[in-house]
Amino acid sequence: MITETTAIDRLVDALPTGIVTCDPDVVAAYAADQSQFTHRALPLAVAMPRSTEEVAACVRAAHAHGVAVVPRGAGSGLSGAVNTPAGALVVSLHRMTAIRELDVDNRVVVVEPGVVTAELRDHVSKAGLYYPPDPGSVEFCTIGGNVATNAGGMCCVKYGVTGDFVLALECVLADGRIMRTGRRTVKGTAGYDLTSLLVGSEGTLAIITEITLRLIPAPRPPHTLVASFPTLDSAGQAVKALTTAGITPSMLEILDRATIKAVDDMTRMGIGDDTAALLLIQHDGAEALGILADIERHCTTHGASEIVASSDPAEAEMLLEARRQALPALERLGDWLLDDVCVPCSRITDLIAAIEQIAQQTGLTIGVFGHAGDGNLHPTVIYDKSDPASCEAAWEAFNAITQRALELGGTITGEHGVGRLKAGWLRKELDPVNLEAHHAVKRALDPAGILNPGAVLLGRD
Repeated sequence: MITETTAIDRLVDALPTGIVTCDPDVVAAYAADQSQFTHRALPLAVAMPRSTEEVAACVRAAHAHGVAVVPRGAGSGLSGAVNTPAGALVVSLHRMTAIRELDVDNRVVVVEPGVVTAELRDHVSKAGLYYPPDPGSVEFCTIGGNVATNAGGMCCVKYGVTGDFVLALECVLADGRIMRTGRRTVKGTAGYDLTSLLVGSEGTLAIITEITLRLIPAPRPPHTLVASFPTLDSAGQAVKALTTAGITPSMLEILDRATIKAVDDMTRMGIGDDTAALLLIQHDGAEALGILADIERHCTTHGASEIVASSDPAEAEMLLEARRQALPALERLGDWLLDDVCVPCSRITDLIAAIEQIAQQTGLTIGVFGHAGDGNLHPTVIYDKSDPASCEAAWEAFNAITQRALELGGTITGEHGVGRLKAGWLRKELDPVNLEAHHAVKRALDPAGILNPGAVLLGRD
């Protein structure tokens, strides 16, 4: 068994100048993401490659010396996916920021993993194109991290998640070999779909170093509607009515009473204490005005107490401000533990009602906001990190919410990923044969188990 000092020396010797740092302050800053209740330890060192070849050199050196490798994007994740085990090498991709190609004719863009999502969206918009995925951290998260977790966002209800736009990948395998998957053609079924396998794999199967993405023509400016409801059930019935009617808005978000109150206390928007739920809806299609009228009718039929609509972009941004301020407003209330669960759209109100009961049982404030259009909610548990009893109650609430989501026919994560936070829960969601298949895939691509050990899959029994 080599010592850490020897491992560091060998890694530094094997890599180009300026790639590896062992500075204690820098190393500590790369030890974890933004998750809570997840284990993290100091990594051995941090590698900051500038190319696929340098990533491959890092992985080959780590593989040769039995050192675990944790790939890292912006560190904006909430599941502990990039939290390092002791003695691991962090491979940070933040230097790989090139937009290598924009093919306007075929609506394809090729990027490196360190490209910030908002910057990509802005870049392609100048060519009249649109990249829809818009995670809440869009201003600072990276495309590589988005692919690794199959990130979503507020536009998923109409346009889908990151994986729906990934055409091809370049990646580095656990032994340092470079592999390309996918293709740029509109259609293609040659071989297994390894691209889809790697999307959402959270750095446990390979390190992604180049992404080819599908783009779409820029949509029309959206029409926006905000509807206030006096009861949670009435908002849920409105969502169900829209779904049943076949209406697919480009955005359909929900905020519960606890979140509304937190937003109102922070922004002084004057939303009102009698509002139990808010629906924020956008439509950007050619018939947006007529469809928005249908949406307004469904909301009114199901008891909306107030409806405000606008087609003006500036006014639309103002109407959406409550949703954008949801998490910042809840953060002001104390320490926070953000969950990510997804249920069938018809069970959203059942889940929110269960969360309200869990809040009463644990004595904690739990605000709920999320994507009503696809059933993906983000219950946010407020607690006091300095109080052990409060921490225990927060963890109890978090687990109870996740369990209830499964009972309602849902999943433990809609877009944040499993990471280390929910690795134990994966065993409850997947059947034993499915889990064995997961482990078989892991063994095939990473037989030594050096890529992000502890994330997604726990050790086999």
